[in-house]
Amino acid sequence: MVKAKGKTVFLCSACGEDFPKWYGQCPACHEWGTLSEFTPPRRSGSRRHTKAQPAIGLQEVLQRTPHTRLSTGMGEVDRVLGGGILPGSMILLGGNPGVGKSTLALQMVPGVGQATLYVSAEESEDQVAMRARRLGVNTHALHLSGENSLAAIRDQISLVKPSLVIIDSIQTVFSDEIDALPGSVSQIRETGQQLLQLSKQHDIAVLVIGHVTKEGVIAGPKMLEHMVDTVLYLEGEDRYDHRILRATKNRFGPTNEVGIFRMEPEGLQEIKNPSEMFLAERVETAAGTAIFPSLEGTRPILVEVQALVSNANFGTPQRNVNGIDYRRLAMLLAVLEKRLGLPMGTRDVFVNLVGGLRINDPAVDLAVICALVSSTRNKALPTEAVLIGEVGLAGEVRSVGRLRERVQEAKALGFKQVIAPTLNINKVKPKPRGLTLTPVKTVQEAIQVLF
Repeated sequence: MVKAKGKTVFLCSACGEDFPKWYGQCPACHEWGTLSEFTPPRRSGSRRHTKAQPAIGLQEVLQRTPHTRLSTGMGEVDRVLGGGILPGSMILLGGNPGVGKSTLALQMVPGVGQATLYVSAEESEDQVAMRARRLGVNTHALHLSGENSLAAIRDQISLVKPSLVIIDSIQTVFSDEIDALPGSVSQIRETGQQLLQLSKQHDIAVLVIGHVTKEGVIAGPKMLEHMVDTVLYLEGEDRYDHRILRATKNRFGPTNEVGIFRMEPEGLQEIKNPSEMFLAERVETAAGTAIFPSLEGTRPILVEVQALVSNANFGTPQRNVNGIDYRRLAMLLAVLEKRLGLPMGTRDVFVNLVGGLRINDPAVDLAVICALVSSTRNKALPTEAVLIGEVGLAGEVRSVGRLRERVQEAKALGFKQVIAPTLNINKVKPKPRGLTLTPVKTVQEAIQVLF
């Protein structure tokens, strides 16, 4: 924390600590190049002491009528938020430039249906209105403002009395109390804190849009993510037209839910069944492909795992992976070589999750290993089978969480066989009709079943 008013210090944008002199590496969090000069403002006169509000008993608070969440009218967004926007909460929405953050924020307004103030300091009111016209957003509840001064934004809020305030973006808003440029560490800290106080005092939901740096983090101090109630990331790549909304922090809902959209000229369109989208172009007779039911929050999504194994043309074999952890792949290759006797040390290995999806679920291990074996032997896996299971260093297939939901999704899309850990399958009662559950204890058993 800043210790001296009016004295120049060097503030770390990663951890928020300040130091009397500049360092190339932050002594607190050991990040490089994060320290910048910061002069806290001098405050004239004595500090005003506001009268403390009396503490409230728990029983009195419990008897109050709970807040009703504001639905955005978009089921995917409401799922990620935990049922909608909670009044008095502050939400931070981040994402790469051009991914659709402003589009998503604008499309929420008609669903909210209450007075909304959209503050766009980067664009004029006419430019925002043009986007609204293209997206088909036409509501009397939306009020536009091009102010970037926090004091002016406060005045606009007092006039409009909105239920939702959208700040696009926090890097362009500044406070007159801080002698620094908009977007600097000190300005983002000050404006973020004041917006948070405004949200809590008046029960106004505040949605703040933040830019993302080339390192993939929201620009500004890390404490901006700590002070807000919810942190959302809108992910997507230029080569794909789908976008994934993911919550990395949520005080009022789950943090593992995802919402999936398709970017169209008319805006972001919700995808009700993402499994069909990710499997739409699957080549069933190709060797090196396996189907894995991933679990993103409460939603199972069937994903195609592709693997390609070829002889290395150079001395050092290549290891390229998209969608899963590189170190996880290295471990699975070692298991293949040690437990199955496959010589992977002289082979180039490429693993890809179709559609650009990234998952951290260890239950994908069995699907990756079987896809690698399929590519090595140049023999396709059964087209109607899905593979689930975490693989240990001894080659054992370990149990995974929530197998029933994964099995139901596989059955709904027409798959006939599920190969999963023995311990999981023994607990599935009653057995689903029309679907064969094949228990396996080791990787060797799974390979024998498939080949």
